[in-house]
Amino acid sequence: MKFTVQEIAKSIGAECFGDPELKVSSVAEPKLASELDIALAISPKYLDDLKHTSAQCALLTQGSDWTKYDLSAAILVSRPRYAMSSISKMLDRGQNYKSGIHPSSIIDPSAQIGNNVLIGEMVVISSNAQIGDNSIIGPQCYIGSNSILGNNCYLREGVKIGSDVIIGDRFCAQPSAIVGADGFSFVTEKSSAVEEVRADLSKSAVDKNENQIWHRIHSLAGVIIGNDVEIGSNTCIDRGTVKPTSIGNGVKADNLAQIGHNVQIGDNTLICAQVGIAGSAMIGKNVVLGGQSGISDNIFVGDNVITGGATKVLSNIPAGRVMLGYPAMKMDTQLEVYRNLRKLPKLVKELTKIKKAVFKSTKID
Repeated sequence: MKFTVQEIAKSIGAECFGDPELKVSSVAEPKLASELDIALAISPKYLDDLKHTSAQCALLTQGSDWTKYDLSAAILVSRPRYAMSSISKMLDRGQNYKSGIHPSSIIDPSAQIGNNVLIGEMVVISSNAQIGDNSIIGPQCYIGSNSILGNNCYLREGVKIGSDVIIGDRFCAQPSAIVGADGFSFVTEKSSAVEEVRADLSKSAVDKNENQIWHRIHSLAGVIIGNDVEIGSNTCIDRGTVKPTSIGNGVKADNLAQIGHNVQIGDNTLICAQVGIAGSAMIGKNVVLGGQSGISDNIFVGDNVITGGATKVLSNIPAGRVMLGYPAMKMDTQLEVYRNLRKLPKLVKELTKIKKAVFKSTKID
């Protein structure tokens, strides 16, 4: 589908310059752009490439002189990456699923399907499930019994929603995401070595002959997800044990994230790839968890906390902290520790020289 430059500028609340009726159908970096693309020159490193682009239109930062280049039109914005959120949505062609309900799908007679719902090949919708209006259920998805999806939801291929899951409007799940798996909760008949070590962190050894059997604690509650939530491919959200796992409005989770049983996540939190949140952790609002961050069980992370990549959080974090490292420390403290750590080899050499001079020895105990 093609759009005029004026239509695109209007959709993002920006002003267009040059030919407003010029039509485009996609976006690309200036070097790769064709005549039907908007050239994305949204940082200085791309400006020189505009001299050699085939594109007739470019997206530029406000204040740029678009007339210096051989362009027929331009859109100038103050925050290009934010503008891209609207432009990319407008130009997204989707997966081209066929409309209607595919004959290979299996829909329980008690399920309620809203208006204008697309249901793809080999979808299974269980008893008493509800699917809201204008939703898209991609091929090979599964919706469990008594689960509810709001309006305008979008499930890509192979998404699995367990029973007793309640999901708000405009939910988006990428391929093979899972919501409502049983939580990882096991217990032994007597106190286990793990429990003893956690109770007394001074222990560095356990009974090597312990041989207890692990017994599952079943997950009896479901999952509640707010509006405008998105989860990535192969991300899993476990159901609660006795109270539902809860995901607030506007939460975004990348691929391969694990959200354990009973976890509570506040609104507009961002969870990057390979983050693991252990059971019963509480995450505040507007938190950003960097890739491969780990959150221990039964702790809280306050509002507006940011963790850097691979940070491991083992204890509570007050609101507004920026954390880094393992174990997690305030970022300025962690960077100071790292700088000092890099100095250690030099310090050892200097100490060796001093010790040799004083004690006539090069060995350091």
